[in-house]
Amino acid sequence: MKPRIDFYTASPDALKAMIALETAVSKLPLEKNLIELVKLRTSQINGCAFCLDMHSADARKGGEDERRLATLSAWRETPFFTPRERAALAWTESLTLVSQTHAPDEDYELATAEFSPKEMVDLTVAITTINAWNRLAIGFRKMPQA
Repeated sequence: MKPRIDFYTASPDALKAMIALETAVSKLPLEKNLIELVKLRTSQINGCAFCLDMHSADARKGGEDERRLATLSAWRETPFFTPRERAALAWTESLTLVSQTHAPDEDYELATAEFSPKEMVDLTVAITTINAWNRLAIGFRKMPQA
């Protein structure tokens, strides 16, 4: 695929806002490995090669287990994820596919059993942010470095 617009240089003010949001997400008091799993799972669903490459590398640097990374797309069928991670991944899928799922009560209840109201909002902001990055990277064909 051929890269399209360099969105960083085309609209610096818009990207400053995105970077500020990403900075805020990085400071949320949620577990860093959980946030990386959310970013990876969202990027898998959306098919964002750039974000998959970046966040799998970040997860490895953060000590994430290779088996968990390899089976993330089949997290429901593995014993490798905690109940809290499973709840976050279910909520991630529900919101990433919101036009299909409409964020069902089952996924919400699963998540609220593991996350406080503040954590639910924080998690939702993290999911929203990676979805926005995916749309920028996919829409403008941002490529991973070879």
